[in-house]
Amino acid sequence: MSLEEYKGVFIFAQQVDNVITPVALELLGKAKELASNLETKEVTAVLIGYQVEGLVDRLARYGADRVIVVDDPALKDYRTEPYTQALTAVIKEFKPEILLVGATAIGRDLGPRVSSRIHTGLTADCTKLDIGDFPLNNPTKFNLLLMTRPAFGGNTIATIACPDFRPQMATVRPGVMQKITPIEGAKAEVIKFDAGIIENDKYTQILEIIKEKKSVADISAAKILVSGGRGVGSPENFKILEDLAEVIGGTVSCSRAVVDSGWKPKDLQVGQTGQTVRPQIYFAIGISGAIQHVAGMEESDLIIAINKDENAPIFDVADIGIVGDLNKVVPALTKKIAADLAAKTQA
Repeated sequence: MSLEEYKGVFIFAQQVDNVITPVALELLGKAKELASNLETKEVTAVLIGYQVEGLVDRLARYGADRVIVVDDPALKDYRTEPYTQALTAVIKEFKPEILLVGATAIGRDLGPRVSSRIHTGLTADCTKLDIGDFPLNNPTKFNLLLMTRPAFGGNTIATIACPDFRPQMATVRPGVMQKITPIEGAKAEVIKFDAGIIENDKYTQILEIIKEKKSVADISAAKILVSGGRGVGSPENFKILEDLAEVIGGTVSCSRAVVDSGWKPKDLQVGQTGQTVRPQIYFAIGISGAIQHVAGMEESDLIIAINKDENAPIFDVADIGIVGDLNKVVPALTKKIAADLAAKTQA
């Protein structure tokens, strides 16, 4: 493998039902940053599907300089084999130095299969990506993608590189990276690519698609989260968190311990094994602050922690910490905010 042939930062622009998934736009933002640290400044989005060319302008507004469109009826709905064929063909033809994939259900299925076919490494569920030298202490390889992720159940953080094979591949969890401010009127170069999709015995047939109807809020999109942990005490006691969330226009979320106890559904879980969130305000109430939870919320703009244990690790990442009984603090806070809002309305 001639590493010098591989240039540019690519992202897999996942779409479902001809709608770009938010993580693809987040990856474009990170790709722009990585590309600025490499010789090439160009960011390429790989758009796979059927009749998807209308999505190109949206990718351009969020940072794509070039969009490779693989359009084929076999790619209308996600299936492992045709999508693997398509993305593998793009890599072999265009030789990217870096390829980023969202760690969605689709990305977690597609990424490992593609990396295996092109014989390169893949670091999964990254929380940080940088351009740097490797090894870290006595470098012999330069300008590599350094991929950081939690390891050993979140008890340590590992930084991984792929020095000898290309592309350097990583999957990134939704909500970890930030989108750029949309560039209105931006246009991207469009390359229509025939991936030579050939059906084989690995193809599956989709008989029916049943859309899941979620009964809970999407916490990844919330601007204010009121999150509770085991310290809340009981599922019934989450009522005081719900009251606070209602007053401030927030959404209730929780820690893994709450989900494991059966108090709340997993869709509301924040953390390494739940969702990564980046709200403007994050209330951590009755949450100790284990590294697995912190990994999912530490990029919040403002973190407010309420815990009776003054030594709880959550205070290490909190911007505002309140030591006290949440059963007294939270209702008092809710009452005060409600009164202030009522006063402003009357003024």
